[in-house]
Amino acid sequence: MQRKHPPITEAWRGITFTRRTLLVGGGQMVVGAALAARMGYISIIDNDRYVLESESNRVNLTLVPPRRGWIVDRNGKALANNRVSLRIDLIPDRLHSKDLVLGQLKTLLRLDGDTMERIERDLKAASGFQPVAVAEDVSEGDYASILVRLPDLSGVAPQRGFARNYPTGAAVGHLIGYVGAPTAEEYQAVKDPLYITPGFKTGKDGLEKYFQPMLRGDPGAKRVEVTARGKVVRELGVKPDTQGKTVHLTIDADLQEYVARRMGRESGAAVVIDCQNGDILSFVSMPSFDPNSFSDGISNSEYSWLRADDHQPLINKATRGLYPPGSTLKPMAAIAAVEHGVDPSERHTCVGGYRLGSRFFRCLGTHGSLDMPSAIMKSCNSYFYWLAHRLGYDAMAPTAKLLGLGEEFQLAGSNQRFGTIPDSAWKMKKYDQPWSASDSLNAVIGQGYVSVNPLQLAVMASRIASGRRLYPRLINREFKNEPLPFSPEALAVARQGMDLVVNGAGTAVRSRLPLDGITMAGKTGTAQVRGLGTGNGKSGTWKFRDHGLFIGFAPVVNPRYATAVVIEHGMGGSRAAAPVAKDFMTFLFDREKAMAALETFEAGWGGTIKERMDRDYAAWKAGASMGPVPGTQP
Repeated sequence: MQRKHPPITEAWRGITFTRRTLLVGGGQMVVGAALAARMGYISIIDNDRYVLESESNRVNLTLVPPRRGWIVDRNGKALANNRVSLRIDLIPDRLHSKDLVLGQLKTLLRLDGDTMERIERDLKAASGFQPVAVAEDVSEGDYASILVRLPDLSGVAPQRGFARNYPTGAAVGHLIGYVGAPTAEEYQAVKDPLYITPGFKTGKDGLEKYFQPMLRGDPGAKRVEVTARGKVVRELGVKPDTQGKTVHLTIDADLQEYVARRMGRESGAAVVIDCQNGDILSFVSMPSFDPNSFSDGISNSEYSWLRADDHQPLINKATRGLYPPGSTLKPMAAIAAVEHGVDPSERHTCVGGYRLGSRFFRCLGTHGSLDMPSAIMKSCNSYFYWLAHRLGYDAMAPTAKLLGLGEEFQLAGSNQRFGTIPDSAWKMKKYDQPWSASDSLNAVIGQGYVSVNPLQLAVMASRIASGRRLYPRLINREFKNEPLPFSPEALAVARQGMDLVVNGAGTAVRSRLPLDGITMAGKTGTAQVRGLGTGNGKSGTWKFRDHGLFIGFAPVVNPRYATAVVIEHGMGGSRAAAPVAKDFMTFLFDREKAMAALETFEAGWGGTIKERMDRDYAAWKAGASMGPVPGTQP
């Protein structure tokens, strides 16, 4: 029998509807409460995070690289300063239609293949709002062409900043050094976001590197409102950068430039020191490089050109070049001899050389009977062979060291090679061989194992001139500069001989100063590059010719300036080095007369340093012949 259900009444329907309503409503309330809790969490607890993300969609915050501090000379004249630089950057997060934008930039800015590859590489490595450099130091015209097309160039950020500038260019290349973009290794070492900011440069060499903490400065910041596609709406605020500190040098900028120009196409170095306090007034190594090229981002081809030059323009010869001092060592030998009891009036007869056992050590001439000052004047090897055999070089080496040869100097920014002042202990340690009499004869005329750098030669000249142990300095550091432990008679003999070299009948008489009442004392030197049996060093291939050296000071009475000049493969000190010293010593006392002489030389060399460098680089790049090697004779 089929069971019948009771009829569904209105009351039953009401109970069922109410239950369903409660279930659905409760679920809605749970979901609503969850949403409310989440909204509360976002708006209260996680508020800062989302405000920052929202702000980043509207505001672009970028670092402003600081202006580097200036490097100035003793009179406040700029050796390194800053100039306005226009640059174009890309912001990766604002870059839409990358290929189209890069194509337009390539056309507008005439970017080469290497630059485009570098931009693509940097874009892959960058992220967010980290700018990527496209071009630095663009012209006003190119900058304007970008500005007018900016609405169609998403992600492109033109910037007006500062770039390093070296007013005298190559004249200060080795002295000041240069700046460049930080490397990945430098960034990893400090994790400073400034190091990946386009336009920021660090010191890479010379004083720029040595004084980096002082010169750097503190960055600024800029906040701008942008659209979703990266177009700038308005500037919201700027925090100015703080420029780095100024570095004051002892250098005389005018003298520095003159010496560099007077060196011309020669290869070598020249240093000028103030005999009163050890201030370095000029510090030149040639040929040089233009540090502006490195500041702007040197091209691969230009760097290859510098590296290919056999005159080594990338090496600072003033402190890194080592040379046999040749006969410039003879005033030192005279001081040592007097200190060891040799009477400077005692005479020795030069017969064209000196016999030691079965060997005959040749002199440069047959000078006859000579006393010590005359031997310096005539640069008589025979006389000094006689002294060295009589005393032994162990008696002379300490004097050489007291005069600064082989000495390490606390010189800002320098990377020195110290050379060798040998003695018997040194030879035994290095070669496990005893010192011989022939070693003494070679060493006393600045050959054999002896090697020094031009800075050391200049220090030796300044110490002979002043009688004090002057220390060279590029900044105002205090040194004691105590008197040398030599008798006045010993120093007087060396000075007298050097006076006769220039103003008597010596080897540098053609380099007398063309000034009334002011004379220069000096000593020439010729350093052999290879043995006498392989050529006379006065002709032939440039790299096999003898070096020319000169040390000197002026005035002879109460000396104020001391100098050393080394001309690589110059074939002799009197021929190549002394005339250069003559002209820049003249500049120190009569600039007008010295400048007239310089103009004559530059006319023969084909223009200023920059003009010659630009012309030689263009010829090298084109594959054309550059003619005679710089510093050589046709």
